[in-house]
Amino acid sequence: MKQIMFIALLAASAAAAAATPQQLMQTYTELAARQAPGYQPSARRGAELYSRRFAVSDKMPACTACHTDSPVQPGQHAVTGKAIKPLAPRAEAARFSDPAKTEKWFRRNCTEVLGRECSAAEKADFVQFLAEGL
Repeated sequence: MKQIMFIALLAASAAAAAATPQQLMQTYTELAARQAPGYQPSARRGAELYSRRFAVSDKMPACTACHTDSPVQPGQHAVTGKAIKPLAPRAEAARFSDPAKTEKWFRRNCTEVLGRECSAAEKADFVQFLAEGL
């Protein structure tokens, strides 16, 4: 049910206009605060998520396996070798500007790296780190 509400929020914001990282972070923060009142996003937790080794996959044990240790640098997919533009919005302005695309990549990458979908709090922390905490 929560995911359906979130997708509806994303679709509405996508239809209205392109999003900013701060708008997406606010949406994720609101969802996380419903589960944990008083929740506030943390760039430190986002950085920890980005660099943490989950070891669900030998080829993709962490975000850094494809996105490098520095999210302002281009990366390369660990399996396909496909080039990946920088993850940080300050290096790649289009990052986190399309809510549906952002959610698609969170779903895919969290499942591959963490072995599960990321929570709204993890997404807010991650966007906080990439947008403001570098």
